[in-house]
Amino acid sequence: MLALALSLVLSSSAMPAVGDPAALPKEDDKLAVIKGIIRESGGEPVPFANIQVLGTIRGAVADINGEFSVVNLPNGTYEIKISAVGYRSVTRTVNIINGEIQELEVIFSEIGVDMPHITIISSKDRLFSKTPGSVNYIDRRELNLVNPISIAEALRRTPGVNVVEDDLTGMRLSMGIRGLDPNMSRSVLIMEDGVPVALNPYGEPEMYFTPPVDRMEGMEILKGSGQILYGPRTVGGVVNFITANPPESSQGRLNVQGGQGGYFSGLFNYGNTVGNTGYHVSLLRRSAEKLGPTTFGLTDLNAKFLFDLSDRSELGMKLGIYDETSNNTYLGMNQLMFDRGLNFFEPLAPDDRLDVRRLSLSFSHKYRISDNVRLRTIAYGYTTTRNWSRQDFSVNATNTPPSNWTGKYWGDLNVPGGAIFMRDGTGNRDRSYEVMGIEPRLEANHNLFNLKNELITGVRLHHEKALVRRINGTKAGVRSGVLREDEVRTGNAFSGYFQNTTNVTGKFDVNVGLRYENYVAERDILRGVFGGVARDTVLVGTNVVSEFIPGAGFNFRPTTKVNIFGGAHRGFAPPRLQDAVTGEGQALDLDAESSVNLELGVRSQITGWLFLELAGFRMDFSNQIIPVAQALGGAGFGVVNAGRTLHEGIEAMINVDLSKLVGWERTNLFYDANITYTNSVFGADRIINDVNVRGFRTPYAPEWLVNTAVTLETEMGFGGRVTLNHVGQQFTDQLSTVQPRFDGRIGLMPAFTTVDVTLMYDAKKWNSRFNLTVKNLTDERYIASRRPEGIRLGLPRFVTAGYEFRF
Repeated sequence: MLALALSLVLSSSAMPAVGDPAALPKEDDKLAVIKGIIRESGGEPVPFANIQVLGTIRGAVADINGEFSVVNLPNGTYEIKISAVGYRSVTRTVNIINGEIQELEVIFSEIGVDMPHITIISSKDRLFSKTPGSVNYIDRRELNLVNPISIAEALRRTPGVNVVEDDLTGMRLSMGIRGLDPNMSRSVLIMEDGVPVALNPYGEPEMYFTPPVDRMEGMEILKGSGQILYGPRTVGGVVNFITANPPESSQGRLNVQGGQGGYFSGLFNYGNTVGNTGYHVSLLRRSAEKLGPTTFGLTDLNAKFLFDLSDRSELGMKLGIYDETSNNTYLGMNQLMFDRGLNFFEPLAPDDRLDVRRLSLSFSHKYRISDNVRLRTIAYGYTTTRNWSRQDFSVNATNTPPSNWTGKYWGDLNVPGGAIFMRDGTGNRDRSYEVMGIEPRLEANHNLFNLKNELITGVRLHHEKALVRRINGTKAGVRSGVLREDEVRTGNAFSGYFQNTTNVTGKFDVNVGLRYENYVAERDILRGVFGGVARDTVLVGTNVVSEFIPGAGFNFRPTTKVNIFGGAHRGFAPPRLQDAVTGEGQALDLDAESSVNLELGVRSQITGWLFLELAGFRMDFSNQIIPVAQALGGAGFGVVNAGRTLHEGIEAMINVDLSKLVGWERTNLFYDANITYTNSVFGADRIINDVNVRGFRTPYAPEWLVNTAVTLETEMGFGGRVTLNHVGQQFTDQLSTVQPRFDGRIGLMPAFTTVDVTLMYDAKKWNSRFNLTVKNLTDERYIASRRPEGIRLGLPRFVTAGYEFRF
């Protein structure tokens, strides 16, 4: 087992007086500089370790050579915590008396027992110097500062990410990356601790279940060529939600949030390690009587167990139970209702009900074959039940009431197309999903061509199944009725991949990789509607997709403060099963979505107070599948190979430590901004309604995205953040229609800007933290989406307050 030696040298320095954690020093106090270098026992430096002076806002990050310094520490006793990825954290007491020089040597041990799950970022240093391509990491501290109600608020802190709030609760994520359609996140691979979480990752990738942000410890977002290690979707990006692992010692947290509209979020977690077994259990309850128009309640129980089997082997187990009920609906306002300000945030179909139940179980195993070779294996399985009862309604340009009209309507009967008629009927869309898979992955350090190399290679076997039923009720609000559709959708997939990173020089890494996907899907239709009549049938359709997905990238570090990165890879996404095989059992032979993705960028810690990242990207789709489904504002049938689309743009991120710039010692003041420009257009001739849409913008792809914040932290524990979020105007159909249609589903979505404010007090003596947050401070009224069936507004001004206790 490796050892890590840390040598701290404390030396005095005649610097301006600053305060210790309790009080200001006297004028004759001498101030100290803590300098150190972090090395492995073999002498190699360990870069980018984190050094934190507990109880203060001071700390440091080691540079690429393992060197660091913490300046301006007055006399006193300090607890210094040193942590590095792959090593156990160590806390030591340091006494500074009159600036006397002291030497302290701390021996770290490499983590021998760690949760063997898969992460997508190989190193979380500021420059992400080991990860190919554009990447971002949102940690627990950032989540506390955002204090999100919806997971969308946290993801917006990443350049290139457009999150559409068609669900204000965050329980159904609609996320697009670099101009891709955000509808139900179908172009993004979403994982939790390395395991896919979509209903059926291949056949039905929509995020009708989204892991609650409340229990997350971090989020990894990867947009570059490193995506080929994951699948099946490598088009837009990979998002990996990270949950807390079993701690080395007793540790717990209670977090309670409350807000207007009966909003409540309560999280309790506790973990410990006893002997060779570690565990961590979390229980979350979230609910609201009126979060916008939504009433909901969910309970989420998760448990992780870590078993130290031997010096070479660890086994992890994770169990999840999720239960949710809400009045979520497809129905939104029509254009007249929005223009007149009618029925804002009122449930238009109050009897609609969505029930989601999920059981998940996964095992993760790590075996160290040797010091240079490791085998990681993940086996996973989960079931999801999604039963959705939605009242029927009717919208037409002539305001003609349907034959089964209940007498209830929204809007104005006197304006053509201005009314929504509620019908005396219900569509019950009952679906259940089963997913299981196993993925062994080999990680090896080797010396091909007498150069340092890191190889990752693995295979995955994956099976998924969906039972799909539609039951039409003859009354509004009923949960039973006549079976209209009944089918079984099955998918089996095999994946194989490798990625090799070669350290050509100490400053230059090159990685190349290849992924293979083979997906066989079958749609077995037992009952359907034919000629307007529902009847039993025996129809089976099969679709097969096979694809090789290459990728390559590089990292070049000309100095210790700069990392230049770039890459190219092929984007791939299989067609959804219900799109690839028709309701008559006919295979449409839809091609997989395919693109060539390029990017080039630089990350630089320009000075101690200024960090900058710039990245240019180009995604050239030879074929993009456009499903015309209800969730896309369409009629509910038909798909097309839409042909070529082109997505080009620039992402920029800047972080300024204003307190370092002006020399403040007892206060941290940060400014950050991420800005994205995207030009996303149809790239080839294509005629729709006698119009050639070449050069037209693709739907839901704003040109400009801006997210910026000012953050304040003080040693007294007070702090706060002001966040501004701007989303540029968006078109909502392939014809870039500006004039809104009467039903509200098509038309320009104007740009909007919102401001959020969070105030915090960290009472370290009590292990407590208090917060007060105002979302949408100016109470901006804006169209967040025109999907699935009408206008949905963004979150109005919303106030929450919370308390966290750590023990």
